[in-house]
Amino acid sequence: MNCLDKTPGRNVWHNFRETQLTHQTSYLARLNYTHGNAVHHGLVAVAKDYPWCSAAWFEETTSAAMVKSIRRFKTDKVKVEDCFDVDPDW
Repeated sequence: MNCLDKTPGRNVWHNFRETQLTHQTSYLARLNYTHGNAVHHGLVAVAKDYPWCSAAWFEETTSAAMVKSIRRFKTDKVKVEDCFDVDPDW
């Protein structure tokens, strides 16, 4: 990408982790995890209020039944390195 954009030395994939998901339920659990991460860390009370997450878009463009279904997927077995510390000034 750097060669195409003529930007040598740019770090394109900061903190990127690749995981091959083999089951639809794994994908849906991770989608739920991603949308709920800002709530989990206390940044917002409701996921759609976090401006850097797709949760608001997802709720606006997906049926209420699908949103409710995604929220039911358990995330306790999702193993994602998450050593994020919230800035106290947030």
